[in-house]
Amino acid sequence: QVQLVESGGGLVQAGGSLRLSCAASGTIFSINAMGWYRQAPGKQRELVGGITSGGSIYYGDSVKGRFTISRDNAKNTVFLQMNSLKPEDTAVYYCHADLGTSWGSMPTDYWGQGTQVTVSS
Repeated sequence: QVQLVESGGGLVQAGGSLRLSCAASGTIFSINAMGWYRQAPGKQRELVGGITSGGSIYYGDSVKGRFTISRDNAKNTVFLQMNSLKPEDTAVYYCHADLGTSWGSMPTDYWGQGTQVTVSS
């Protein structure tokens, strides 16, 4: 079993900052990528950004220049530093991992339970 546990959500004023963390635990053989998606009420889930095992980082267009993704490989943890937050960043943020649980296994998508981020104007 694999678990992704997020932390760090909350309420912040526009222009403020928050830092989310996501730790993967369980039977993990290799992690291809970890990252974040978000879903606002009435909207589809969208990519926030992610980081691959090779260190490549990618972001969704709406957060470029404001959000930063980093990782701690030793702890299977990914971080999302969110600066200059806007009310439109309000959403449930989900941690995502593309990982394999044993040698030769097909990588599978795993999701965290989500953490609420609310930005007040």
